[in-house]
Amino acid sequence: MYEKTVLDNGLRVLSRRMPHTMSASICIYVGSGSRYEDDSQAGISHYVEHMLFKGTPRRPTSIDISGAIEGVGGMINGSTDRELCSYWCKVALPHFLQGLDVLMDVVFNSLFDAAEVENERTVIQEELGMSHDHPGYRVDMLIDDMMWPNQPLGRDVGGSKESVQDITREMLVDHFTRQYIPSNMVVSVAGDLPHDQVVEAIASRVKDQSGGTALSWHPVVANDVSSPQVRVEHRKTEQAHLCLGLPGIATDHPDRYALDMMNTVLGEGMSSRLFSEVREKQGLAYDIHSSVSHLRDTGSIIVYSGVDPKKAARTVSTILTELERMKEDVPQGELNRGRELAKGRLLLRMEDTRAVAAWAGAQEMLHDRVLTVEDVVEKVDAITTDDLKEVANRFLLSEKQSLAVVGPFRSDRQFQNLLKH
Repeated sequence: MYEKTVLDNGLRVLSRRMPHTMSASICIYVGSGSRYEDDSQAGISHYVEHMLFKGTPRRPTSIDISGAIEGVGGMINGSTDRELCSYWCKVALPHFLQGLDVLMDVVFNSLFDAAEVENERTVIQEELGMSHDHPGYRVDMLIDDMMWPNQPLGRDVGGSKESVQDITREMLVDHFTRQYIPSNMVVSVAGDLPHDQVVEAIASRVKDQSGGTALSWHPVVANDVSSPQVRVEHRKTEQAHLCLGLPGIATDHPDRYALDMMNTVLGEGMSSRLFSEVREKQGLAYDIHSSVSHLRDTGSIIVYSGVDPKKAARTVSTILTELERMKEDVPQGELNRGRELAKGRLLLRMEDTRAVAAWAGAQEMLHDRVLTVEDVVEKVDAITTDDLKEVANRFLLSEKQSLAVVGPFRSDRQFQNLLKH
């Protein structure tokens, strides 16, 4: 079980003792991300994340930061998503205090040096250019824009080259000052460490930290699609990259676990229906899979494949057939396979201290509670074949389909015709 302490300044500290492990992992979560930005600030959360690794008064350069962790064999990194910014460090257990000190220093004491701000602006714009040039990434961006148009959820988390160009150092510091306050943060630790020792080590490093009220996130604006939509972006590529998207559900929706299990049967793993039919039986694609995402107030169901352009239409048709077939009865054997796949992968992940720390920290930050692995296993075990049929019929609606295609096509006509049927 996790233990939790809330410090006087509002910082939530969670820990999970893992006596059998020889590592310690620290994950820091911040209520920041693309959902907290308006159009004029698009990409600012991601920009701040980059800047936090560029130097502090005690460790003035990025080499000082990385060297302090890599010098003891550890790892350190950060990431920005729609609803969270996260920073993590994993070190051998004897170096826990070193890892914690570096990570807390990075998150709370960054310099935002003006020269580094300008250097990193170019780096981020190159990162955005790389994503735009990669057709597999590009099709993900297109499907997001189709499903959530004209709002933060439909934008690249990193913003655009133009929006990043307009972000000033003052804007970065202001965003950091508003969002990176103890009451808008969670620190989660996993390893062979007693909770009181973890709390004491963290409290001593944030005793001077306080803050006001952080910015809130932008709620989703419903995209009331009543007929299938297609968007094709012409690229001279060897493969056609396809994303078929459908509206999903929020994290706390009562059908969340049934929808997840339906997705497992449909397109997760080499025994899934999509993999079996599209790759093994018809040889249409090397990569075919489906996924679901759950956010605070919305979600998505996505099927992706990369195929020979000449086989793109047939692949889309096969995917549509499999989606319809999910609405029929699911054999108990398929459910059992999916159930054990989901549980097994979850349990295997929980052997790693970083996964355990992240599990607790993200849930606490987003939902103010932590489901245990046992809680989730119980929910998965309760799913029935009727549940799968019900969610498939409720959410795999042909009129709600969006198809994004990146490849050597001049027209979307063949794909429009497929979705209309």
